[in-house]
Amino acid sequence: MAEKFQLYIDGVFCDADDGAMFDSVDPSTGAVWAVMPKASAADTDHAVRAAHAAFSAGPWPALTATARGRLLYKLADLVARDSSIIADLETRDTGKVIRETKAVTGYVAEFYRYFAGLADKIEGATLPIDKPDMEVSTRREPLGVVAAVVPWNSQMFLAANKLGPALAAGNTVVIKASEDGPAPLLHFAKLIHEAGFPKGVVNVITGMGADCGRVLTSHPLVARVAFTGGPETARHVVRNAAENFAVTTLELGGKSPVVVFDDANLDSALNGVIAGIWGATGQSCVAGSRLLIHESAHDDFVMRLAKRAGEINIGPPLDMATEMGPLATLRQLRRAEKLIAESVAAGAVVVTGGKARGGAGYYFEPTILLAPSAELPCVREEFFGPVLSVLKFKTEDEAVALANGTDYAFAAGVFTQNLGRAHRLAKSIRAGVVWVNTYRAVSPVAPFGGNGLTGYGREGGLDAIRDYTRTKSIWINTSDLPMADPFVMR
Repeated sequence: MAEKFQLYIDGVFCDADDGAMFDSVDPSTGAVWAVMPKASAADTDHAVRAAHAAFSAGPWPALTATARGRLLYKLADLVARDSSIIADLETRDTGKVIRETKAVTGYVAEFYRYFAGLADKIEGATLPIDKPDMEVSTRREPLGVVAAVVPWNSQMFLAANKLGPALAAGNTVVIKASEDGPAPLLHFAKLIHEAGFPKGVVNVITGMGADCGRVLTSHPLVARVAFTGGPETARHVVRNAAENFAVTTLELGGKSPVVVFDDANLDSALNGVIAGIWGATGQSCVAGSRLLIHESAHDDFVMRLAKRAGEINIGPPLDMATEMGPLATLRQLRRAEKLIAESVAAGAVVVTGGKARGGAGYYFEPTILLAPSAELPCVREEFFGPVLSVLKFKTEDEAVALANGTDYAFAAGVFTQNLGRAHRLAKSIRAGVVWVNTYRAVSPVAPFGGNGLTGYGREGGLDAIRDYTRTKSIWINTSDLPMADPFVMR
């Protein structure tokens, strides 16, 4: 019997108001394993109004910053306690291998601890104003209701980078989990409840774009939208947010380059490329889907890479021995097939992979394509799958030009033992994150985000919490004299 999940609105676990549900499919089998609540426009409005009421009155605005921090510390402990349960749900619902979901979910607790520690570090300032008898200070105040829209991939990590700073700063939140795998966040709502957050402070819903996403991001009571997803959906979000003038940040797709020079430690570079494109089955916004390699190292490196591709253990994602699982949806599999066919027709050469595996589930082979031109679809467009496009370069300038030759600008990797070159490329490559001699490293201390079609704004790090506040200036006239006549100019 399929497992059933519920929404979490105003401190209550509930079905959709009209009883609507939708099936969630196990990507490793293609079979339904759970049924999810399909939030309606009315449910979404209810969640936003509950969050607004909790922000405006009651125990939440009366809490000290230190008390908010304590709640986040407790939430972190609960996430750590339930990390195995959450990891299992995420693997079943999205197909991400259990070895990765366990590691990521366990580490997510550190993000909540980091933001918990920042809750009482949000400070104002006293200004050296140029007018006598005036004391002017600033304070930073929460924005209000935050709409956090989270995709299915790395959802616990991405939710933490929105929810953590939002709550630490005193906002209230409505989280919309992706309809393509919402189980982990719907379970996470139980931890919010157990931690003791006042009702309405955090609400967790899931549903479709028109009835749920549109209403949430355009709601007049929403003050901030934090969105992670694809560029097409983001365009709708931006138009929606224009209705309420909500502060908006977008973290979108990527077509990240990994640049390998001939002086690099090629063993390290090999592992970096594998982590970037076949880790998480390539279903990552920072997937290193473009390998740019110096022509003198190209042939040997590609041969070694193809050999490693053939050795990847592809299998059931709940098996700890599995290294690469299925794609999350049939839609992604069909997109990969389409883009590869178009690229081969335009001159790309398949070194290995290039097709779906037979049998049940949405499994796709780790794929390497040699691209004779940077204009091919496999180089220009995001697969969100385990497909690597390889291009050669001769000079450092050519490598930089290829790295920057994309509409996306999220992340990049550089492998070289030349320190000067490492610094030059870290500066020259247009990306929000540049890893040198490593790839896919993250920390709550370090911000991330991109430019171009990757969106705008940053998540994580010290400044993230400031992005969930606004500045208020306070003027106090300290003179005992009456205020000057406003019609007498001096």
